[in-house]
Amino acid sequence: MKLLIVDDSNIIRRKIERSAHVDNLHVVGTAADGVEAVKLFQQTLPDVVTMDLTMPHMDGIACIEQLVVIKTDVLILVVSALADKATAIEALKKGAHGFLCKPFTEEELNEALNELLEGNPYARR
Repeated sequence: MKLLIVDDSNIIRRKIERSAHVDNLHVVGTAADGVEAVKLFQQTLPDVVTMDLTMPHMDGIACIEQLVVIKTDVLILVVSALADKATAIEALKKGAHGFLCKPFTEEELNEALNELLEGNPYARR
């Protein structure tokens, strides 16, 4: 399964890339904003996306809306410092499947990714 990492912080993108240890999940790209993410998404068609919410050019909510139109069964894990419930609910309504608050540990990231994959009938193909 393919993973796309979307975050405006290079440090967070690298942390997710280094920390994601889930069977059969490999990184196919990283993007620093929503516009870049949509372009990369169209090229790689990943199964899983980690998505920041606060980014320049196109925020995570708008990006989620576009990604689910391109591939309806994409699994999106929001990874954000915005722990505000309204924003999390908005992201879930738009098509995200899970929410992980920053800062996070390697264990928390992998637990969230595993939950995302286990809870989805399209995963683990």
